[in-house]
Amino acid sequence: MPSDRLDQTLAAELDELTRTGTEKGEEKVVTAVLPPRAGMGPRYNLAGSDREFLRMNSNSYLGLSQHPAVIDAEENATRNFGAGPGAVRFISGTYRAHVDLESRLAAFHGREGAVIYSSAYAAVVSTLSSLITPETVVLSDELNHNCIINAIRMSRPAARAVYPHLDMDSLDSELSGAAEQANRALIVTDGVFSMRGDFADLAAIGEVAARYDGAFPENVVVVVDDSHGVGAYGATGRGTEEVTDGRVDVLVGTLGKAFGVNGGYVTGSSTVTRYLRETGSMYIYSNPITPGEAAAAEMSVSILDSLEGSELLAHLSSMTARFESGLVDAGFETIPGPHPVVPLMVRDTAKTAALVSHLFDQGILATGLNYPVVPKGDEEIRFQVNADHTEADIDYALGVLRDF
Repeated sequence: MPSDRLDQTLAAELDELTRTGTEKGEEKVVTAVLPPRAGMGPRYNLAGSDREFLRMNSNSYLGLSQHPAVIDAEENATRNFGAGPGAVRFISGTYRAHVDLESRLAAFHGREGAVIYSSAYAAVVSTLSSLITPETVVLSDELNHNCIINAIRMSRPAARAVYPHLDMDSLDSELSGAAEQANRALIVTDGVFSMRGDFADLAAIGEVAARYDGAFPENVVVVVDDSHGVGAYGATGRGTEEVTDGRVDVLVGTLGKAFGVNGGYVTGSSTVTRYLRETGSMYIYSNPITPGEAAAAEMSVSILDSLEGSELLAHLSSMTARFESGLVDAGFETIPGPHPVVPLMVRDTAKTAALVSHLFDQGILATGLNYPVVPKGDEEIRFQVNADHTEADIDYALGVLRDF
């Protein structure tokens, strides 16, 4: 059947994105990764360009995607088990590498159990859709990630409330108003908010939850997606729980950021994790990550939980502070904090695009974020510092920014 009229409608919508400057445009294709040399970190080649680029928009906070031991672990498991799992977990797609990784993640986070998924997005959606019932009230931070927003929309709770960003008084008020009106309450928040680098005070959220827990027959349950936090900050890389001295009921993380591999996971009690295996649609009906990816991720967790991991975290913290203070000294606006997401607040769509273009022309990959990805007036460039950045890398990026 023809789709010409649909094509015309979609083309008009795409033209509007271009006109307003919110189009993401063609993706840049990495063709080679060049190893560190001469006091500089890795550089990247892109299709259509013969120059080398400094990458400051990567989620691989610890640089583990290029770690020889991680690569070797993936290659060895792939040779032993094949390139893909061949089935969903409950049929015949569970391999020793999957089970070992889940045990390692549970121990790393001090939980009874863990479940891995194809991505952190899938982990969040599958977990929330399993835990939210028609007798559940959900409270969500207004700047939560798209995966949380969509999961709540799909789940149809008894009631939902969106509280102002990091506003504990509002969260308290909303939970108080919902007391004794539902069987279960879920407080859902990002650990680190990926567009800003700020983070939820999990200890404070826990105090609010404890205050009203008795009003709900099935508890006030705190669920946190700390995909940008785990492995990126905290003295031992335990993320936002460690930084805020908080403890949550259900913790979602990713294997695709600081751990440098692919996939997502959930940790919690043995009962919760067993329940998620039995009810989570994106666990039951979707293939897991490959055995090779699971083995690589387990190696990454082991590296993080070692002296080498401590050294990587210390260097990452130092480079983050160097970049953040450099932005401030140069007169730029940022949101201060210990996390390696360092936003440069531009607050203008056209200027954001111009600055990203200037950085690209000088060999720096950085990502501009405009409405609707961020609220109007919060347009920014999200810089992401990695442990494989050097002082020379950071100083070069600051020099390019000062020349704009």
